[in-house]
Amino acid sequence: MNETSEPAQLAPEPQGERYSRQILFAGIGTEGQQKLAAAHVAIVGCGATGAAVASLLARAGVGTLTLIDRDYVEWSNLQRQVLFEESDAAQCLPKAAAAQSRIAAFNQHIQIHAQVEDLTPGNIHALLAPAQLVLDATDNYETRYLLNDYAVEQNKPWIYAGAVGAYAVTMNILPGETACLACLFPAQPTGTVETCDTAGILNPAVNFAASIEATEALKYLVGARSAMRRTLLAYDLWRNERSELDASRPRAGCVVCGERKFLHLAGEARPHITLCGRNSVQIHEHHRPVDFVELEARLRPHGTVLRNALLLRFERGAHRMTVFPDGRALIQGTTDVGVARSLYARFIGS
Repeated sequence: MNETSEPAQLAPEPQGERYSRQILFAGIGTEGQQKLAAAHVAIVGCGATGAAVASLLARAGVGTLTLIDRDYVEWSNLQRQVLFEESDAAQCLPKAAAAQSRIAAFNQHIQIHAQVEDLTPGNIHALLAPAQLVLDATDNYETRYLLNDYAVEQNKPWIYAGAVGAYAVTMNILPGETACLACLFPAQPTGTVETCDTAGILNPAVNFAASIEATEALKYLVGARSAMRRTLLAYDLWRNERSELDASRPRAGCVVCGERKFLHLAGEARPHITLCGRNSVQIHEHHRPVDFVELEARLRPHGTVLRNALLLRFERGAHRMTVFPDGRALIQGTTDVGVARSLYARFIGS
């Protein structure tokens, strides 16, 4: 006699149980939880920091998350990007879409808007306008300065966060109240910049930055604005070195929040990009002097490097990047501007 097994019955979720431990925390409470449910947060970048902070806020019950990312899941991401699985890497799924699917599996009560986009001056208003708070989880300063321009122009708070190696950094920007990113760093770094692809990354550094960023976001969303930190916090988890820089007030004479000149938002500070011949993209970055000897040492573990006094050529998989002394680069193997910009950010830094 054959018996057909019945599918296992899942126990229903007890009403009021999901956030019960969070509601017990005095800083949140029932009213705070209701504010979280009504909140909308945009997270720019769904890589290591973005995946971690998205998971934390989704589990905390933030009602709507907009996830913006231009890249896809790779095998090297699985070491630190907590929302992704091996199947995502095998299928090369877009990170924003994969994150949306994973979050839906553990919290079906919130809304997730996945935007597989490269954040640019042309789309930033449309993508970020619905959100009341913007969280940085990008891999490049070009986008961060664009975010800073947008946030100051719109008087919208954002939180800067990043991690590379064992180093984590984060800062709250409350326009008109605290310093903005340009107050502390009037110009983005010149030359090549360390990235996760060239300097490596420890996953605890990512989770440290994401935890601080998520906590500050929760403070803002429940109305505990006075509890938010007014410093740029940096921590090297390997060396146990911690530093803070005062960011409690805007800097007099700041071009962005003082003079309200939004060069990045206008696209004036953005490298010009053109399609260049067959299956190639050129990034016209003329303000980034490149040390070929240093760059070769950083890139050699990741592919084939050839250089002379006039250029450096880096080959990795299907892509070839030719870098010139002024920072200009020709990326061959793609006509996708987002892919080209991503490769440049990963291996040269931006």
